[in-house]
Amino acid sequence: MEKIPTIAIVDDDSSIRLATESLVRSLGFAARTFASAQELLQSPDLWDTACAIVDVQMPGMSGVDLQRVLVEQGHRIPLIFITAFPEERVRDWVLKAGAVCFLSKPFDGRNMIDCLRAALQHDAVRASD
Repeated sequence: MEKIPTIAIVDDDSSIRLATESLVRSLGFAARTFASAQELLQSPDLWDTACAIVDVQMPGMSGVDLQRVLVEQGHRIPLIFITAFPEERVRDWVLKAGAVCFLSKPFDGRNMIDCLRAALQHDAVRASD
């Protein structure tokens, strides 16, 4: 039996977390929500995460800082960044560091679906390495 991919949703805005979780679950994926980057890093489910949807700007650790820590710790989780404040400089930085997508809030559900597909394909390639 094939394991259902788990998508982590990391955003300090509870309404964004809930809406994104709903979309992810409607696509047949498992979802875990986190109100902060620190919560994700402390989660026992971190190593089982197939993809993470991460807000760029959050109190405490930003999404960009989370990406840096994950890379330093050897986690190669495909990341999809979402932000209400799209900055080209940040977009370029996270994509160069390996992010799969960078979406502006509010994002179109179809764009998120495309990003999830790309991230999970990336994850499948990573798992076969």
